[in-house]
Amino acid sequence: MQEGLSPNHLKKAKLMFFYTRYPSSNMLKTYFSDVKFNRCITSQLIKWFSNFREFYYIQMEKYARQAINDGVTSTEELSITRDCELYRALNMHYNKANDFEISSELTVMTLTKRFQARETPR
Repeated sequence: MQEGLSPNHLKKAKLMFFYTRYPSSNMLKTYFSDVKFNRCITSQLIKWFSNFREFYYIQMEKYARQAINDGVTSTEELSITRDCELYRALNMHYNKANDFEISSELTVMTLTKRFQARETPR
């Protein structure tokens, strides 16, 4: 049992973030079974996930605003490729050292939820 979190725990948490945005304490204890949990450890993990969410949603908002500015009005017009700035920003943040190999089959993602462009007040 470790008394603190290591850089490998951070990498594991970043990968875990893509499966769950709000992990429960039981889930954290399961995935980080090598750590002796206390208030400080739990607080640090909560802070990490909060920071991950903030960065992720900021990037999504930037991408959506740019799409709206480019005249996108439906989900069919949106795609995220490996060349996309959003893909690069997320990969650089969550997989900086390329510890996780992204499947070559994952070349284009499309959004399935309804996308509505809204005029933002200036």
